[in-house]
Amino acid sequence: MVDDGSADGTAALVERAAATLADAAPLTLRVLRNGVNRGKGYSVKHGVLLAEGTYVLVSDADFSTPIEELPRLLEPVAAGACDMAIGSRGAGGPLVEVHQPFWREGMGRIFNRIVRLLTGLPYSDTQCGFKVMRRDAVVRLFRTARIDRFAWDVEILYLAARAGLVVREIPVLWRNAPGSKVDPVRDSLNMLRDVARIRWRDRRGRYGRLKPEASR
Repeated sequence: MVDDGSADGTAALVERAAATLADAAPLTLRVLRNGVNRGKGYSVKHGVLLAEGTYVLVSDADFSTPIEELPRLLEPVAAGACDMAIGSRGAGGPLVEVHQPFWREGMGRIFNRIVRLLTGLPYSDTQCGFKVMRRDAVVRLFRTARIDRFAWDVEILYLAARAGLVVREIPVLWRNAPGSKVDPVRDSLNMLRDVARIRWRDRRGRYGRLKPEASR
């Protein structure tokens, strides 16, 4: 669990839970403290680079996508059908049980169209906070990534395409959780700026060479 500089006691609460789990289950729950707010992209990168498992699940703490959806994404990755499986609210059917306000859904669709236009990525939903990946396949992408805020998903998917990784978009159950701290105007503009920076960095060779892996 990565704590991005929160001031509400979250980290201390999880640390107490971790101590309890250490005696009750064969699991290791680690709390990573950023110290100050560094952004979602930085936090995800922090967690992935310190993860030790064969597979990594990136999940938002509010569990808008419930953990019971994990097998949908883990099974194709574990079977070798893909290197990364991304949860989607827009692919394959109406699995959204609790919708966002209509204006936020509309902004999301516009953002997705812009992402497709600027990056060439084919996905209907890059921003769903539920993704499973083979750690050995993506660790180099996260070491290369530069975006610290909300557009981190787009950058990783763009780098995955550059590296020749196989990504599968899979519909998952999703319920909007109230209390989002995302500013619909400021953060949306920052995300668009970051997406433009992805192309700018790539054209100037800032990401270096990401050679495709040998076929399995």
